[in-house]
Amino acid sequence: MLDFTEYTKIFISLFAILDPIGIIPVIILFTAGMTAPKRARIGRIASLAVCAILLVALLIGQPLLAFFGISISSFRVAGGILLMLMAFKMLNGNLYTAIEADNDGVGSETSSIQAIVPLSIPLLAGPGSISAVILEAHKAHGIEHYLIMSFEIMLLSVTVWLAFLIAPWVAQRLGKIGIDVFTRLMGLVLAAISVEFIAGGIRGLFPTLS
Repeated sequence: MLDFTEYTKIFISLFAILDPIGIIPVIILFTAGMTAPKRARIGRIASLAVCAILLVALLIGQPLLAFFGISISSFRVAGGILLMLMAFKMLNGNLYTAIEADNDGVGSETSSIQAIVPLSIPLLAGPGSISAVILEAHKAHGIEHYLIMSFEIMLLSVTVWLAFLIAPWVAQRLGKIGIDVFTRLMGLVLAAISVEFIAGGIRGLFPTLS
């Protein structure tokens, strides 16, 4: 089990990767024309999907790596590269461009499946967040560690649900420029986290570099 500071860092890093605030423009896009109750229902589906995916990664992510013969250091480097690519997209401001283009012709009636794809997968619980959960799970052992990690994942899923509820209000107050600035700031944080992932993986693969 890790100390409180480490778990706080884990929560902040996962929050930066999921970026529930930065995904508000996409939420607005997919929920345009919906009533408040329907938007809340879609939000619940998306948050539950994120929670389930990340809990599965937490509980069986390491056994899956062992089954395929992948070391945690190799996965750390690969996860860091994925996070860096995501950070570049956030910094360039084009993370959601392709999604907006794909949905230009979609009507106001949004099905529940859109709460899972692409909102939950891959935008929120994508390769970056799944990689991060597996790597953080490897830092300690014991039931207490997994219980705290599970609580943090559930808390993160609540922030996703809240993002759906406050999306209209945030859009009116911040505007497109404000959300874009926040997304770029989160991209910078994510880039720094990815560097730490890659550096730690390289040290594990080549102990002599330590």
